Amino acid sequence: MSLKAKVEAVSVNTDHGFSKVNMDVIRVIRDHGVEADAHFGTTVQHLHLIKKDPTRPNLRQVHLIALERINEWNALGHPVGCGSLGENITSSGLDLEHLPVGTRMRFGSGAEILLTGLRKPCHQVDNFSAGLLRLTVSDTKEAEVPYKIGVMGVVLVTGEISKGEGIQLFLPPEPHQFMVKV
Repeated sequence: MSLKAKVEAVSVNTDHGFSKVNMDVIRVIRDHGVEADAHFGTTVQHLHLIKKDPTRPNLRQVHLIALERINEWNALGHPVGCGSLGENITSSGLDLEHLPVGTRMRFGSGAEILLTGLRKPCHQVDNFSAGLLRLTVSDTKEAEVPYKIGVMGVVLVTGEISKGEGIQLFLPPEPHQFMVKV
């Protein structure tokens, strides 16, 4: 656990657009996700995944990206802001993609999210900023973390999450498993 882990921004979009709008607070609902967000629901809500199987459980209720990753992209000339790549929560102080599957995140309000896997980037990333997509994919197939564009999770405990809240991590029992795309 990082003692400095905290929420830098919270974002939502009622439509299936790419970027999300920054808010003061979001409400997460157990087994459903972020209230008023397009990905809210117990079954898969991602438009591409709905076409494959609309009955699959929604393992992508909440999307998180680290501010440190956004800062890396900005330093390379990509104008990425909090929420602009579709994340609901922008955190700092955590290496999200290296956390194991099943990590629980408890926010200052008591809300909890269980990490389910990595977000797999798509062509829309390059539509947002040309050349950014290649920075979100590892160079080799042997990479421990194949994708570097945040993680996905499901809501375990209902609550509100707001900017500035602390985040506590609870790792699952060992042996830990690396996250894969969901």
